[in-house]
Amino acid sequence: MSEKKASSSLSQRIRRIVIDQSKRAGAGHIGSALSIVDIVAAMYADVLRIASPDDPDRDRFILSKGHAALAVYAALFLRGWVPQEQLDTYCGDDTLLGTHPEHALKGVDFSTGSLGHGLSIGAGSALAARSLRSPRRVFVLLSDAECNEGSVWEAAMFAAHHRLSNLVAIIDLNGQQALGYTKQVMNLSPMAARWLAFGWDVMEVDGHDVAAITGAVGRFDTASGPPHLLIANTVFGKGVSYMEGQIKWHYWPMSDEEYTRALDEIVSAP
Repeated sequence: MSEKKASSSLSQRIRRIVIDQSKRAGAGHIGSALSIVDIVAAMYADVLRIASPDDPDRDRFILSKGHAALAVYAALFLRGWVPQEQLDTYCGDDTLLGTHPEHALKGVDFSTGSLGHGLSIGAGSALAARSLRSPRRVFVLLSDAECNEGSVWEAAMFAAHHRLSNLVAIIDLNGQQALGYTKQVMNLSPMAARWLAFGWDVMEVDGHDVAAITGAVGRFDTASGPPHLLIANTVFGKGVSYMEGQIKWHYWPMSDEEYTRALDEIVSAP
């Protein structure tokens, strides 16, 4: 199988799990999870250096936009770190697989969910790695709307000041949030210029092209220089036509008819 086909297959498998588990649990945040599927596929298939989730020198991955956790749970399942019976507890009573990730779950490094805190955690983790002379890198996946939070920019200044080259932030730039479209709630454009002004190394990529994401990250110098930002341009609800760009799928669960339609589109995708 070609690299492109393999990447497409992994993304399709993650999307299928997102749809299946969302329907089984009657849970929302579907569009947010679908938005990051290809970023997550790139991370767990090609980018993250994690021989074992218990290796102290493993790369760290922080899902700052914690409400999209189901996409990460799917990746952990496909890596063999979360068994099927545990995956099937998603959003159930006494589960470790809640709407937002918890560090008690194998493969999750930090609990997240309160937006705006993930980059601060990541900056601290990157500084700790440097102090310990560890080769590990730290990746933080944020939402674009999360950049409304002042704590994100405080962390950005801190990371640039300390030249945390082992820190890579990825912004899921899908242009919407819980209460509307980002440009109407608080316009963040031009995103790249803002981060460049804060002293970061910035690249931009199609957030649904797994090979492009992997290639872009591979061009970052994580041994020296400033911290890095990858702006991933994405579509909210990607892969399910009736969810794409629709605010309501930040919250709503699927009906039986909607589930069937979503499944048909994902399974038949090239």
